[in-house]
Amino acid sequence: MLAPVQQDSIFDAGRLSELKRLSGQNSPEAIKAVAKQFEALFLQMMLKQMRQSTAMGGMQGGGFDGEQVAFYRGLADQQLAMNLSKTGSFGLAKAIERQLSQNSAGFNSVDPPAEKDRLLPPLNLARAAVSADTAAKTANSGLGSVAGQESGGPTSFINRIWNHALGAAKSLGVPTQFLVGHAALETGWGKGEIRMPDGGSSHNLFNIKAGSNWKGATVDASTIEYIGGVPQRRVERFRAYGSYAEAFADYARLIGTNSRYSNALGQNDAQGFAQGLARGGYATDPMYADKLTRIIDGKTLRSALSSNTA
Repeated sequence: MLAPVQQDSIFDAGRLSELKRLSGQNSPEAIKAVAKQFEALFLQMMLKQMRQSTAMGGMQGGGFDGEQVAFYRGLADQQLAMNLSKTGSFGLAKAIERQLSQNSAGFNSVDPPAEKDRLLPPLNLARAAVSADTAAKTANSGLGSVAGQESGGPTSFINRIWNHALGAAKSLGVPTQFLVGHAALETGWGKGEIRMPDGGSSHNLFNIKAGSNWKGATVDASTIEYIGGVPQRRVERFRAYGSYAEAFADYARLIGTNSRYSNALGQNDAQGFAQGLARGGYATDPMYADKLTRIIDGKTLRSALSSNTA
């Protein structure tokens, strides 16, 4: 009789501790472990998005679809994502492994293109392992998404930037929440702000790059660009500001004075605003307009705004 194959469990705290231990070694074994964990997290988010899409399509949400059912279904999805990742059939872990291996060898800065693209914060094995650990623990506790729970969540993020967004939104002729949603997309509700070498914030809420005409402070950071529809990691130079007020003022100047973004001005429709930015070349991500529209029209922003004005 064959011995049963041991299956990883989302409740295995030892696995997460081992992941953090390996992260300090920068070894191929550590890189492989972190890559697999991130693939599992990606698959988990994909399953969650599928659930939400199904719900919006009216295929679920009956009387038996309460919070407890959703919680246990979420646990099942986490376990399924882990099992799928273990098979290696998706190939995502191998791609992440290659990028992490390049990261550990260091990057060279490149000349910045036009202002565009969403930042992917610099990857570090130790930070990546801790992030994976935190995400898994938060999901297992039934608290919901990490974005909604860490660093004060969306409400705290909105409180920090709302007053600064008011003037910029007025100058562009768009609702203030459009700019808040854009900042939320670019920074992951504030958790992915570009950091200066000393750990301080660059206050660059919109990940605007520092082109040749930019005379202010700058900071280099790793980002993902889509070349021919294929994501590629690069190190780019971004603008750095002394405050959020400066960041919003610069954003308003960029969008308001550049003819490429003229279709985004004066918009009261979230999709129209998002498409105006995307078509103007704000980002190379082919799904950028859809992502921004989802955040602006999404429940997370609505709930945070509601509690902010309550």
